[in-house]
Amino acid sequence: MIICGETIENGEKRKIEIPVKGAEPLEAFFVCGAKPGKTLVLTSGVHGCEYVGVEALRTVFRKLSPEMLSGAVILLPVANPSGFYQGAKQVVPEDGVNLNRAFPGEENGSLAYRIAYAVERYLYPAADFLADLHSGDCNEALHPLVFFPTAGEDKGNREALAAAKALSVPYRVRSTAKNGLYSWAVQKGIPALLLERGGQGRWSREEVDACVQDVEALLRHLGILPGETWEREQTEIVEMVYVEAETQGFWYPEVSANMPVFSGHLLGRIENGDGETVQEVRAEFDGIVLYYTTALGVGRGDPLVAYGHP
Repeated sequence: MIICGETIENGEKRKIEIPVKGAEPLEAFFVCGAKPGKTLVLTSGVHGCEYVGVEALRTVFRKLSPEMLSGAVILLPVANPSGFYQGAKQVVPEDGVNLNRAFPGEENGSLAYRIAYAVERYLYPAADFLADLHSGDCNEALHPLVFFPTAGEDKGNREALAAAKALSVPYRVRSTAKNGLYSWAVQKGIPALLLERGGQGRWSREEVDACVQDVEALLRHLGILPGETWEREQTEIVEMVYVEAETQGFWYPEVSANMPVFSGHLLGRIENGDGETVQEVRAEFDGIVLYYTTALGVGRGDPLVAYGHP
């Protein structure tokens, strides 16, 4: 296989550099199996304060050996290096752009768009399947879940759904997104998932181990690792509501992650500096809270709470 102009031979395990125009290259890692098979691309660190996936991919790379694999694995643990090392919430610090909203990328755009362009140019063509690992950001509490696409080609949607069912998260969520790292891959014909675990700028070995186990389940599902998989017990969320702040202010949530809510239930409110309520958030239907913002201060357009129903 040729990646970034480099030939990777069967049985090789090594680092590769993904060039980004006008910036330091991204560090990726390649494990090429001794036997032929599919290639899984794994990414994480799109947002700088989402740590579980980053450490999970570092762990996976250490554990895998070419002799174990029929196929190949490409890992990009830190897609947004400056965001990761500077602890930047949600954005690439150099341009203030959310990398997960920068797809499709631009070769001559600002840094976030150039990173997106590099991922699309060098990693997408190698992928038979792609999984992007996320957490709640430093200001978000989240219950583990997987997003699977419904806005791609039927075959890719079915392959992604089958893979999602092999993961140990309790919720799988239908997604119509088109402009994220995984969702733009779907638009380019690549079956893909987005896995969420952890949050609030923290990570634990327990969460990392669970994420590693899900990656290994995905590898077995694709036939890259030997072994069987089975469908997990999950709840499928068919409709989601993502509430954003209408104005800046002080956010007071009335919910927790994985909390059932009912139509009309108060989910939280925003107050202005005078203590007046300027936005009240109530549930539109009975459902379950999957994640919410824990920060006291929010700006216009910031996410507040996401909930859905089966």
